[in-house]
Amino acid sequence: MNTPDYYEFLQISRNAEPATIHRVFQFLATRFHPDNAQTGDAEKFMLLKQAYEVLSNPARRAQYDATSDQELPQEVPLSEEIDFMDSIKGELNRRLGLLALLYARRRTNPSRPEVSLTEVEQRMGFPRDYLEFTVWYLQKKGYISRADNSDFALTAEGVDFVEEQREQVPVLNKLLTSDTGPAPAESATRSRRPTDPRAPSATAPAVDQRREMKDRRVGLPDLREIKVERRASKKQRRAGD
Repeated sequence: MNTPDYYEFLQISRNAEPATIHRVFQFLATRFHPDNAQTGDAEKFMLLKQAYEVLSNPARRAQYDATSDQELPQEVPLSEEIDFMDSIKGELNRRLGLLALLYARRRTNPSRPEVSLTEVEQRMGFPRDYLEFTVWYLQKKGYISRADNSDFALTAEGVDFVEEQREQVPVLNKLLTSDTGPAPAESATRSRRPTDPRAPSATAPAVDQRREMKDRRVGLPDLREIKVERRASKKQRRAGD
């Protein structure tokens, strides 16, 4: 039987401080307590007590973390597909990789969009030392935020950037359709900036509309042929007169 994911249940980071765990426990205890006529849930309340008993005890928490980490599926690092180490190009790819990772988390889990530094290391596939300049730059641009516990999250400006640049930057599009998500395809159509008219995304809708209009005309008579036939009929009648 798999161990319950207490962090997921509490919607907190795996690196959450004891004070955070206690605060979340108090909030959820009030919500799930059976005496609460509106939101009470006895089963969730029991699970909440179990989670708090484990995570509030340093020794039990360490043992739980060691066990649950073994049960988590091992994901292929993004560095297996993208070059993150090639000087300037590698730095640009590191920025795109981090943005894609945070974008996928925010889209799939908006109530808990944070990604820990440890998880970023594992998913990107290289040590955190290489992320210092990347994180500094993205924070200064306002694309990401960093909490006191080093958890990262994508900002609204970051979401706009990712969705605006997806079609123009092949590496970003590849990252968004790889193991970081995948991100829904419709997000690429929400760009606020004008796109290159030569790009497939700009021409595809028009082509589809023309094709759809053509399909609706299939089976209908050609109006030009009808006019020609009418003129021919008039000439025949005049010749008969």
